[in-house]
Amino acid sequence: MAKDTPPRWDRRMQQRLARGEAAALGELYDRFASLVHSLAHRVLDDDDAADRVTREVFGHLWENPDMYDPKQGSMRSWVAKVTRELAVRRLRQTEAQAYEASGEDSAEKAEELEQKIRRASTAARADYIVRSMPAPLWNALELAYFQRRDYRQTAADLGVTEDEARRRLRLGLQLLSTANTQALDGSSPPGNGRPR
Repeated sequence: MAKDTPPRWDRRMQQRLARGEAAALGELYDRFASLVHSLAHRVLDDDDAADRVTREVFGHLWENPDMYDPKQGSMRSWVAKVTRELAVRRLRQTEAQAYEASGEDSAEKAEELEQKIRRASTAARADYIVRSMPAPLWNALELAYFQRRDYRQTAADLGVTEDEARRRLRLGLQLLSTANTQALDGSSPPGNGRPR
């Protein structure tokens, strides 16, 4: 959900980038490089390609700080969105070149490519959601999913009421379900706002 007043750090970072402060880019890199690389790797499944996309993302952020609108969401969300868009674009280009090189250029192959891109983008979005999820929600999901606890056992393990455990599980699952509803448009330039 967008906030009317973005965090102070996000506003200051955008202003510093707009002024061309190299130290701001370094600080942004320190804060978000692992997020960017892991999201790019999740889409591309290739370390070298993820490294290239990471460099592209920070180059894009450096050159286009005014594309970030603090009213649309956090800097972290914007960085993740730019990363997914650039990684999807790279995947689309790489796969299209591979199809052309193999001489396979059919509607079936094009649909196969789009399915692969959707799966990779959805997986990257889900990873981002999990990394950004509040700890109480993640802890409840971890107990329920990985340790196969029901909501009563989860409540007991977390020391909360059963109603609270159900609420945390429901909210966590609702957040994760949004990963599948993300619209894909790899042809548009990296934009602004919250992750879809």
